[in-house]
Amino acid sequence: MTARHQTPTPALMLQGTGSDVGKSLLVAGLARALTRRGLRVLPFKPQNMSNNAAVTADGGEIGRAQALQARACGVAPHTDMNPVLLKPQSEIGAQLVVHGRVRATAEARSYQSLKAGLLPLVLESFERLRTEADIVLVEGAGSPAEINLRSGDIANMGFALAAHVPVVLVGDIDRGGVIASLVGTHAVLPPAERALIQGFIINRFRGDTSLFGTGLTAITERTGWPSFGVVPWLAEAARLPAEDAMSLGRPSGRVDSSDTGTIRIAVPLLSRIANFDDFDPLAQEPSVSLTMVRPGQPIPTDVDLILLPGTKSTLADLAFLRAQGWDIDILAHARHGGQVWGICGGYQMLGTRIDDPDGVEGRPGGAPGLGLLQVSTVLTGDKMLVNTTGTDSLTGTPVVGYEMHMGRTDGPDCARPMLHLAAGKSTAPHRTDGALSADHRVAGCYLHGLFRSDAFRAALLERLGGRASSLTFDANIEATLDQLADHLEAHLNITGLLALARGHRQAITS
Repeated sequence: MTARHQTPTPALMLQGTGSDVGKSLLVAGLARALTRRGLRVLPFKPQNMSNNAAVTADGGEIGRAQALQARACGVAPHTDMNPVLLKPQSEIGAQLVVHGRVRATAEARSYQSLKAGLLPLVLESFERLRTEADIVLVEGAGSPAEINLRSGDIANMGFALAAHVPVVLVGDIDRGGVIASLVGTHAVLPPAERALIQGFIINRFRGDTSLFGTGLTAITERTGWPSFGVVPWLAEAARLPAEDAMSLGRPSGRVDSSDTGTIRIAVPLLSRIANFDDFDPLAQEPSVSLTMVRPGQPIPTDVDLILLPGTKSTLADLAFLRAQGWDIDILAHARHGGQVWGICGGYQMLGTRIDDPDGVEGRPGGAPGLGLLQVSTVLTGDKMLVNTTGTDSLTGTPVVGYEMHMGRTDGPDCARPMLHLAAGKSTAPHRTDGALSADHRVAGCYLHGLFRSDAFRAALLERLGGRASSLTFDANIEATLDQLADHLEAHLNITGLLALARGHRQAITS
């Protein structure tokens, strides 16, 4: 990245009273609003924990939310925008990605001892972004009130103190207890951290916002923090990619579409599901009824297509799938002529066997797959990270997407590839990806994001006996970002937030 400023530029950090309070989309909306005001805006999240990731232009990976925020700014995503990414692989361990590259697999306890050494790397990324921008919008992770995790913190107040960045605290009124969560955060923070918080935002308000006036007063009286606004619920925001799988459990149902569609598609909700926004374009098609099948529920018998999603831990989620009895449902569906597709880890599960001899995902081992494709997978330590283009081998329609996987898949059905992709680092004019069964009813590939390709999505729906709408998915994302920015312009004091970012820095460093 090239230098833009000789002196550090302003920054503003949004922290939350908890996870999934809407920080990511607020930053995206603010980024679009400030970009439309003519500012060069860049997003930053010091530490993220998510299995929803994106491939960057510099060949690394960051949280998908930061990629969306970069898009809102009109810039390409870069690894500096999310220098530390944790990708959960088990109940107590996660893959540690630093500056876009896998560094280690660490259990939660051991990661606590690593954090202090990561802070300098986080600050380096932040300062590089500052030299490029007119303002940097920073997103916290979880909550600063989690004081049991405060030692060595790089995600919230630990970063804010080190970087001298003012903070605005976000509370989610839709989940209840917003007054207590904001006042409680004030109560548990030490004075130096409390002083960094310069105001608050109430998010996801349903109904008449004027009725919360006494609530705003109560919060300000108990904390001394001013309100920067109350943001009403915006249903259209669900069109935008979610940061992590927590949103799949919200009552609003981010991914499930209406049940009026004539084409029925089911996606088993794996315990370590990754990059599930692959299915957002299908959910937005009026002709599609897309259901995320929750654990404990059977896969419906009347679906046209079962889609197995990506996962951060293929062998563990294959065992999880079998524990739910979903393997029986999938095999019965295929036996009766139904279609089954898999993406990335889901593709690996469709084969005859998966082996992890080096313990890439945990303990070394292996397991038989579902046996619907004559392929087998060996998990390896080299991670494939690439944005690419190609064509669908059956219809010739173009596809655009990204690969993010560890593993090599081979076998007889690979002679019928699902996709033909651009060469990438290969010396061949093109390369193939995935496999098809002889009757073309079972298919799998490593390419994430292929349903964003409008022509490919239309061909799939026609193959299933339906018809695609006129939806242009990427244009719809852009329109939704503009709608979100309009929404925040109407309900937030954006001018005040910008003034805070510009003027507070001297006060806290003097």
